[in-house]
Amino acid sequence: MRDYTQLNGLALAYVGDAIYEIYIRDYLVEQGQTKPNTLHRMATHYVSAKAQAFLIQGMLEEKLLNETEETMYKRGRNAKSHTSAKNADITTYRIATGFESLMGYLHLTKQTERLEELIDWCIKKVGEKDA
Repeated sequence: MRDYTQLNGLALAYVGDAIYEIYIRDYLVEQGQTKPNTLHRMATHYVSAKAQAFLIQGMLEEKLLNETEETMYKRGRNAKSHTSAKNADITTYRIATGFESLMGYLHLTKQTERLEELIDWCIKKVGEKDA
């Protein structure tokens, strides 16, 4: 097995972006959403750079992450990307990349229970914010 703690932040974020999106799509469909336009619009509440930055900042404030998880977040946040988000400033985009990096790390290291715990927290947090 590879040592994923050595993987660069953007590679982790690449995987984390896809994994997090799948969990959110599953959740929305389980909630009874079936129209693609509605699904897409609702998904942005969870997966946009702005939403991800809001969520990771909440995790940090509530001290939900252990030292390694925080390191993986920072690795993604500090990575020099040559792309930028369509709808977010560079700081928000970087913070969101850190969020995705953490998700990718947890997925690749097979920490599924922890990954799902954090994603459940995210879903609840977005629900509270939208309520």
